[in-house]
Amino acid sequence: MLLTVAVIGPAHALKGEVRLEIRTDDPDGRLAPGTVLPTEPAERGPLTVSRLRFDGQRWFAAFEEAPDRTAAEALRGTALLVDTDSEEGDDEDEESWYLHELVGLTAVLARDGAGAEGTAAATVLGEVVDLEEGVAQDRLVVRTPDGEEIAVPFVEEIVPEIDAEAGTVVIDPPGGLFPGLGEAEEVRE
Repeated sequence: MLLTVAVIGPAHALKGEVRLEIRTDDPDGRLAPGTVLPTEPAERGPLTVSRLRFDGQRWFAAFEEAPDRTAAEALRGTALLVDTDSEEGDDEDEESWYLHELVGLTAVLARDGAGAEGTAAATVLGEVVDLEEGVAQDRLVVRTPDGEEIAVPFVEEIVPEIDAEAGTVVIDPPGGLFPGLGEAEEVRE
């Protein structure tokens, strides 16, 4: 799937540099010099990054295909894309999930034997409606059948399995996280 990592803004100076509206948390990695990026609209690319810099407030880039200000200005409004399907993670054990891959999945309870063949239907906890970024870890937002939104820590101990093909995410919640499931843990003084 193609995702937008930046949108080209106005030309800057005379040597073909443009200002970028960044849409990624890793501009240095995604837009490193030498990177070839598909574009939207497709007829404006692909573009090869020749220079990337950050002035403390904004990002600027230059492309081999736009050597001067006139060519750079013609790229204004072009989206720079990255193909997430062809990327390989740095750590084979660690999977990365994007918001669009998680939203709409059905959250099921792990203790029912969810995902195991020949078991009874799993208890449905709700539907994944969002992925919130956090400092320590991200959180899946699950809307229960009653309409309540629960923020579930997106860690392997609580979310042990995601099966995009089956359309499910298995959740093993601690007591009290979901209404009516277990008792909340005691607060120790």
